[in-house]
Amino acid sequence: MATWKSHRKPSWPCCGWRRTDIAPNLPPNPAPNPALNPAPTKPKTWKRVLPGLIVSLVALVILLLLAEPRKLLEALKLADYRLVLVAIAMMSVWLVVRSIFWRTLLQEKASFSQVFFSINEGYLLNNVLPFRLGEIGRALILSYKANLSFLFVFSTILIERAFDVALAASLLLFSVPFVVGASWAGEAALISAVVVIFGLGLLYVFARDRDRLLVWYESLGQRWQALQKVGSQHVAAFLSGLEVLTDGRRFLKAIFWAALNWGIALIQYYILLKAFFPEGKFLWATFALGLVALGVAAPSSPGALGVYELAVVGALALFGVDPAAALAYALTSHLTQYLITTILGAIGLFRDGLTLSGVYERARSTPLEQT
Repeated sequence: MATWKSHRKPSWPCCGWRRTDIAPNLPPNPAPNPALNPAPTKPKTWKRVLPGLIVSLVALVILLLLAEPRKLLEALKLADYRLVLVAIAMMSVWLVVRSIFWRTLLQEKASFSQVFFSINEGYLLNNVLPFRLGEIGRALILSYKANLSFLFVFSTILIERAFDVALAASLLLFSVPFVVGASWAGEAALISAVVVIFGLGLLYVFARDRDRLLVWYESLGQRWQALQKVGSQHVAAFLSGLEVLTDGRRFLKAIFWAALNWGIALIQYYILLKAFFPEGKFLWATFALGLVALGVAAPSSPGALGVYELAVVGALALFGVDPAAALAYALTSHLTQYLITTILGAIGLFRDGLTLSGVYERARSTPLEQT
């Protein structure tokens, strides 16, 4: 359990940060600079939220038109909730393996408990806040808890997400040949895989030629003041997080944990599927998981409400599954993930002495110069 000291002011005043023993060498944040950190106006905030809300609203309207309420309630009543409990247990195992995977990308520079609660705090942010700030939020939280550079942590999250897209695309490419009328999903998966491979290759080049890139960056910084504001030390911190790509042993270790993590997710999806469809096949879960993983990347409201459910219903519709029963399965799956990550994330915030509003404000307004 953390200890709390009273002789030092909080690093993030008025933003809910109370812990002071996690980064004793960090100087207090400078006064906000209006030029670099302007106060957002409500119209601008709503303009940023509106596209995601529209996407979610359209998805919910489509679902309401497709699914009959009576059949939805019947499907929820007939579900085998013993299997639902097993799926919840598998979700907990997934979170543990997910934390080990991310800790491997972090080069074991943070403890397991720090990583585990940070990742759930990030999921909590994604569940309840707009703009998908959970990734930035968990990078900020872990950087302060483990006394690491924000950009170092954030670079590992980029790699983590690249692994996710690559594995989701692999699931779709594997399952599409067995799904009638889903050639479009195969094309989307192929495009995603090509983009991810190119992106990982580019990040590998950055990590391999780190020193040369820093020299090049400093020379450009002499010409453009905007680059000087970021500072070569921040670029170096970001590149240090990419070193896992050049460490063959650790990279293979990361691939193992990522594959195991997705394997557990696939089993969890299948177990939950059997709770609603005893005749359900493993192929259904494979295709649905791959489609959902790529589908929720679209802008939407917090928690991908509506988008997640529509992706599941659309995937299962290709196997002739009734939309109402598919929606019951999707709602249960989404609610399970939502509740577990919200509870664990709230425990993490309480444990670290943070508040949701404080993390949100910091993630929304912190410029790179202050990370």
